[in-house]
Amino acid sequence: MIVPADFLEAEQLTQIALKSKAFWGYSNDLIEGWRADLTVTTKTIQTCQVYKFMVDDVTVGFYVLNNPKEELVKLEMLFVLPKFIGKGIGKKLLIHALEKAIVSNAKTIELVADPNAIPFYKSQGFVEKEQIGSAILGRFLSLMQKDLKQ
Repeated sequence: MIVPADFLEAEQLTQIALKSKAFWGYSNDLIEGWRADLTVTTKTIQTCQVYKFMVDDVTVGFYVLNNPKEELVKLEMLFVLPKFIGKGIGKKLLIHALEKAIVSNAKTIELVADPNAIPFYKSQGFVEKEQIGSAILGRFLSLMQKDLKQ
């Protein structure tokens, strides 16, 4: 079940993001280096659309969708706990985010994807627009977009 996140859950969502990122084999030092980028704040929950995926009253994933600026909306985060990766929860969260973006009259959704997430987003119709340098020398992230016009 997908429901809105409560601002009191910011730390819990941050922990899901950190655990999900660690699933890909990144070192603890790298994960700690990314902590600021992976932190969900109470302000984030109050100013963005933040939804969580519940399994038996336990939050196992979430996404953060910023409010559209003109016709563009950004998917800031989408994370699933490692033991639930590969079970379709990420896809359900993404579809929910796309529906929210369409309702808000966005024409395009954009995100910055970790290299491990690119195949998932490509399978959902996103295309790579450009490579963006990351904090790690020689490591690049992909700016990806999907057209929402119907």
